[in-house]
Amino acid sequence: MDPDKLQAAFRLLEREIDSGEIPGGVALVGRGGVIVGSCAAGRAIVTQEQELPVTEDTIYDCASLTKVMVTLPLILQLIDRGELRLKDPVARFFPDFAAGGKGEVTILHLLTHTSGFQAYKNLHAHGWTPQQIRAAVMEETLLYPCGGGYEYSDFNYIVLGELAAHLFGLPLDEAARRYVLEPLGMTRSGYRPAAELRPQIAATEFMQGSCRWGEVHDENAWAMGGVSGHAGLFATAHDAAKYAAMWLNKGCLADGSSLISAAAVEAATRSYTRELEHANRGLGWVLKGDKWDASGDWFSPRSFGHTGFTGTSLWMDPASQVFAVLLTNRVHYGREKSVARLRDCFHNAVAASIRS
Repeated sequence: MDPDKLQAAFRLLEREIDSGEIPGGVALVGRGGVIVGSCAAGRAIVTQEQELPVTEDTIYDCASLTKVMVTLPLILQLIDRGELRLKDPVARFFPDFAAGGKGEVTILHLLTHTSGFQAYKNLHAHGWTPQQIRAAVMEETLLYPCGGGYEYSDFNYIVLGELAAHLFGLPLDEAARRYVLEPLGMTRSGYRPAAELRPQIAATEFMQGSCRWGEVHDENAWAMGGVSGHAGLFATAHDAAKYAAMWLNKGCLADGSSLISAAAVEAATRSYTRELEHANRGLGWVLKGDKWDASGDWFSPRSFGHTGFTGTSLWMDPASQVFAVLLTNRVHYGREKSVARLRDCFHNAVAASIRS
């Protein structure tokens, strides 16, 4: 990759910091499984009491990257093992889930956000226990018949997280650690980071007089104890890079073993929603042209990725074997701040730096 053009891509991150859109962030680019460049800039927390600089080891609240970095690989592993099928109804495993017209909702519907669940619902303001919140999701009615539309919803991945925990026979955070994070060597990633790691974590939003720091930003995930299939993962850019490299290596790890099968990688990165308006979804992944596509203009039609509400994204392009990690805590300056344009511009500049 052209080093000068790659540095131009990293300067986009610094520009957004200088303009006050974000306090700081880490950008990292790799090709062929090798990191070719990175940038850490700005601050991880900005309060009257303290400011801490961002480093390449700063840990970020990944928000909805949890969906594709934890829940998706666990579900794909269960399919690889023959314990699950895409066409299995959720009610096969959770009979009570059939309530509210959800008897026909399958694993595929949940993975592709075509289940019929509404986009969002406040489950955290009732004072419910995590168990009550999970029960409320299972009892939820659908906004439209499953398969009849496309609506990105956290509910889909809350249910998938519960299913993964059920079939692995482990709490979700333990299943994630044992079957995803440890095999990949993602040693600085996980749910509910230890208190002593707080100085190494980027803070998120100011809420009720103080900033959320070292605890999950997503309110529903927070009310669920910090562990859910839709949010709750904390990770560094280097750990996210290990995860991306595995996908571009058809599920294989550096030692030749595999986290997920090549068949799973191929299936997860093809479209299941082309007939639906504004939708181009794989299993978990956002594909080129979807309304949530943040790949920019120059990444190939084969590219796939995902974003997180806190200001995170992970994007991969099998055509060039390039991956791009962008971790920010944009909500630290308020939810009205956006990194949507930064993501597109950053990915364009990364693609422009690729040498054939």
